[in-house]
Amino acid sequence: MAQLGRRNILTALREAQPGIYLDGGPLGEILLPGKFIPRTLRIRDTIEVFVYRDSEDRLVATTETPLACVDEFACMRVKDIHERAGAFLDWGLSKDLLLPYREQRRDVEVGEKVVVRVLHDKETDRIIASSLITRHFSRTKPAYAIDQEVDLLVFEESPLGFGVIVENAHRGLIYNATLASPLSIGARMRGFVQEVREDGKIDLRLDKAGYARVAPLTEQILDQLSKAGGRLNFDDDSSPDAIRARFGVSKKAFKQALGALFKARKITFLTPGIELTQSRD
Repeated sequence: MAQLGRRNILTALREAQPGIYLDGGPLGEILLPGKFIPRTLRIRDTIEVFVYRDSEDRLVATTETPLACVDEFACMRVKDIHERAGAFLDWGLSKDLLLPYREQRRDVEVGEKVVVRVLHDKETDRIIASSLITRHFSRTKPAYAIDQEVDLLVFEESPLGFGVIVENAHRGLIYNATLASPLSIGARMRGFVQEVREDGKIDLRLDKAGYARVAPLTEQILDQLSKAGGRLNFDDDSSPDAIRARFGVSKKAFKQALGALFKARKITFLTPGIELTQSRD
């Protein structure tokens, strides 16, 4: 059975002038417009499509991929503002996604990026967006383990740090004190669970804590040194952005790993950069 606002695998039933009609089960036949039909598709073949409503509220299918399906979070750019309806967002499809005024946390502007939850509005049977993020977190107590790696989406900044959506379900916080540089709203990344509080809120880090973080990183640095002929133009003074782009960790974690390698006499510091010592096992 086809589900509105989600990706479905549907069977091609018949051809018509506007395209091919797919079997939507109880939802009836759903049109896949001609511009989205693969050349190899034949009647009775199955195809994966996203089902939504067009500008005339008819069910249609597309092979385009939205930034988020129903019940998922994503960061989307505001394309237009309608004085009565709300804001229209670019969600990766030919038809834009409506962010109604009633679902806006605050007024938005054209060109702005906003984190939203994609919803199926049962009253209108339409797909809409909501920037009232905290309303849509899971009420199930998180069962994450300490140091578990999780998916994160940054949705707000606070005096303490950055609020994140954890695994498309729960609210979390990355404290400023653990960051080498600020994060961007809408940024997606991997992080690690530091603590799950009694109230269900989650404290996170972008790197594993302690030895569990440093040990693999030291091996990664040594490996890259070997591949680079024994020298790298990275050290304590390298920028946080350059370190994260190359090694995928914070500057704090990188400095700790360099300290461990220097203490073990496996590297020496240059000006700038680092070099493998001759005594490496």
